[in-house]
Amino acid sequence: MKIVATIARYLLGVMFLAAGVMKFIPFNSGSLPPGAVKEFMGALMTTKYIWIVGLFEVTGGLLLLINRYVPMALSLLAPVIVNILAVNILMDRRGLPSGIVVTILWILVFVRVKSAFEGIFAHAPQR
Repeated sequence: MKIVATIARYLLGVMFLAAGVMKFIPFNSGSLPPGAVKEFMGALMTTKYIWIVGLFEVTGGLLLLINRYVPMALSLLAPVIVNILAVNILMDRRGLPSGIVVTILWILVFVRVKSAFEGIFAHAPQR
């Protein structure tokens, strides 16, 4: 399981590093499918909010690749993954398979470092 988690960590790191860097490179929004996705992505780009998402992706991806602060990287990437899934489910299902793959990779890495999250899942605060 350690090898699987390591491979998942590297894949996730490369995927998010690449996706995050792409957020800082302007591209033609005409390549987006028409409708809600185009409007949503247009709003993210117009407000520059996409840069914050890109910063989370680059930071999380780098931390995974250098194998430092992996729980923090997973915490940064979790809301990004939730939004990837939400956009794919609600607006454009064509991206759903890649969102599911990213989610599975995240879970594989999470299982390896789940002890770092024990405090979050505690029923009562520790005294």
